[in-house]
Amino acid sequence: MTEKVITPHLTTALKGPLQLLEKHILTNQTKIETWFRNMWHKFPPPVYGSVDLRNAGFKLAPVDMNLFPAGFNNLNPDFLPLCIQAVQQTIEKCDKGATKILLVSENHTRNTFYLENLATLHNIILKAGFEVRIGSLALDLHEPRVIELPSKQLITIEPIKRHKNRIILSDFDPCMIWLNNDLSGAFPSLLKDIEQPFYPPAQLGWYNRLKSNHFACYERITDTFSKLIDIDPWLITPLFNQCSNIDFQNREGNICLIRNAEKLFYQIENKYKSYDIDQKPFIIVKADSGSYGMGIMTIQDPAELMELNRKQRTKMATTKGRQPVHQVILQEGIYTFETFGQNEHVAEPVVYMIGQHVVGGFYRVHQNRGKMENLNAPGMHFEPLAFAKCCNNPDNHYHPDTCANRFYAYGVIARLSMLAAAQEQKAFR
Repeated sequence: MTEKVITPHLTTALKGPLQLLEKHILTNQTKIETWFRNMWHKFPPPVYGSVDLRNAGFKLAPVDMNLFPAGFNNLNPDFLPLCIQAVQQTIEKCDKGATKILLVSENHTRNTFYLENLATLHNIILKAGFEVRIGSLALDLHEPRVIELPSKQLITIEPIKRHKNRIILSDFDPCMIWLNNDLSGAFPSLLKDIEQPFYPPAQLGWYNRLKSNHFACYERITDTFSKLIDIDPWLITPLFNQCSNIDFQNREGNICLIRNAEKLFYQIENKYKSYDIDQKPFIIVKADSGSYGMGIMTIQDPAELMELNRKQRTKMATTKGRQPVHQVILQEGIYTFETFGQNEHVAEPVVYMIGQHVVGGFYRVHQNRGKMENLNAPGMHFEPLAFAKCCNNPDNHYHPDTCANRFYAYGVIARLSMLAAAQEQKAFR
């Protein structure tokens, strides 16, 4: 098989600390893999997830972790066999006797990009040897709906029904439920007290899960990991804090926002000084729950939070499904100095995992966004990359800019984020 891998360039000279980090990771590979193996025994991972990373040249860290990932259709198709094998191993660990799986989709059926993801995920589970059907919680779906996708694939989405304490389709009683619906709204009453197991647990839906809790878990994980390979945890960990009782429309909670922003800027500035980093600190303020890149803004000075205009306040007031935002996470902004293509559009890596396995990834690329901005926004596109092989098999020699070594480092950071998610999950098992 001919492997085509393109690596974005880091358009910054500030690569010293990151290369030192990569060197530590590469030279400690055996120790790292042993540590991960032991940690997975203590904290079995969720069935899947995707991790958004940012590579600043002087720092490499996750900025978000999605437990109900869409985007499997953006992975390099050459590595779908790895996904299939990972699904087999992951389901066997969950339930050795499982044969029938219900894949619960998001309610929207007009988003063809999401539906292509659903078709790919369905295909992976099917080829792993399981009977799999797609069900929807949408209230306006009363009979099976067959949809032809731009890829010419056909998928059938069926209405989910309840029979006593089980959820079923008309002629399908599944052993386990795989959620590909992030449950951004209230917990669906249809799913209450269901005896079949949910993967990931339904309690990790965005109606209940907080990004700040994830990054608190991640911080504890990286503190231990950093001692293992003797690095400053800050090189792989975003600083953060959070504010509750926020109402952007009525300007409530501003004092909390400003005080926490000032504290965060002070911490970032001290780290930049200690590493002699000649860049301007910034922070990202975003809803503490939710996905799809909604409810996010970049702040370069705490004073900006006192001067939010009506458009900014409206943007921050709600997230997916028009859910109101009352709690936010203030997160250290991490530059992305990676660019993709001849026009050097800004890019960031996204790593996909099934269970404990890194199975692929892509670069999210945006031609109209800058190195400080959120790239998960309209106008983005994806460049699939062969993370799968590289994340598991780095070069034996230290060349920090080679694909294998950079992707291996990405895989390590993604697995640390998955371990943090595993700790979140443990609370509901």
